[in-house]
Amino acid sequence: MDQYFSQNLRSLCAEQGSIAKVCRDIGINRQQFNRYLSGNGMPSAHTLRRISHHFRLPEAELMTPPDAFAQRHIHNAPSKKRVPIDILDNVFRDQSRNLRRYLGFYHGHFCTPSWEGMALRTLIWLQEQDGYVVCHTYESAVMPDDSIRQKTRYSGLLSWRGNRIYLIENAFSDDGFVSETILFPAHRQQVKYLRGMTAGVASRPRLSPYSSPTIWKRISETVSAREAIHACGAIPLNSTRLDPTIRKFLTTSQGTDQHFSTPTDLF
Repeated sequence: MDQYFSQNLRSLCAEQGSIAKVCRDIGINRQQFNRYLSGNGMPSAHTLRRISHHFRLPEAELMTPPDAFAQRHIHNAPSKKRVPIDILDNVFRDQSRNLRRYLGFYHGHFCTPSWEGMALRTLIWLQEQDGYVVCHTYESAVMPDDSIRQKTRYSGLLSWRGNRIYLIENAFSDDGFVSETILFPAHRQQVKYLRGMTAGVASRPRLSPYSSPTIWKRISETVSAREAIHACGAIPLNSTRLDPTIRKFLTTSQGTDQHFSTPTDLF
């Protein structure tokens, strides 16, 4: 049965063209994958599931005799046209193993033209769902004089690529803003702080694209959900409510007095 698997896998890869691309899409080490191709090893149950998902075949099919397998899935297989959704699905699918250590709750911090001179603190929840790592973000801020209230919820997907965490989110609002965040963990064992950059569109004073340093801090399990939500909002950058590590990162990363960047020449 091991030989059946390796022969069938070689047949499938021959149709794909590039083994290196197959490994990248699945998220598997090339050296390990070569062992499966040569019949010198079998994947774990988790990895087998990822391989079967990539080729869109039941796991049991990969273990069938090669002649019958080729007849069903190679020679007489209908052309599988690549659809646009596949482009991103291959990026975000089967990421739970790579990102499992980062699952949980965080307070995210970044600067935006909508709240100049302040850090916007959000509540972030990373959870695993069917092999995907899903991000839920809650954003709430109120001006001291109560003149402006802002509440937004986002959902998105994460992917681990090249020791970086990529997040794309969509806002549940009339405008449906899309934002992107790239985090670069200093060490995979250290998850108290996650630093990076975020880019999006500010709702005020006009719909202006911007980018800002962002830093996430993991929330202790002793903090209740009510306390975590209550801590969200727009916080002055000189406030003692900000962790010194967070304040320093937000105020020095840009290298200027401006804590975010906007393409002003476009407006």
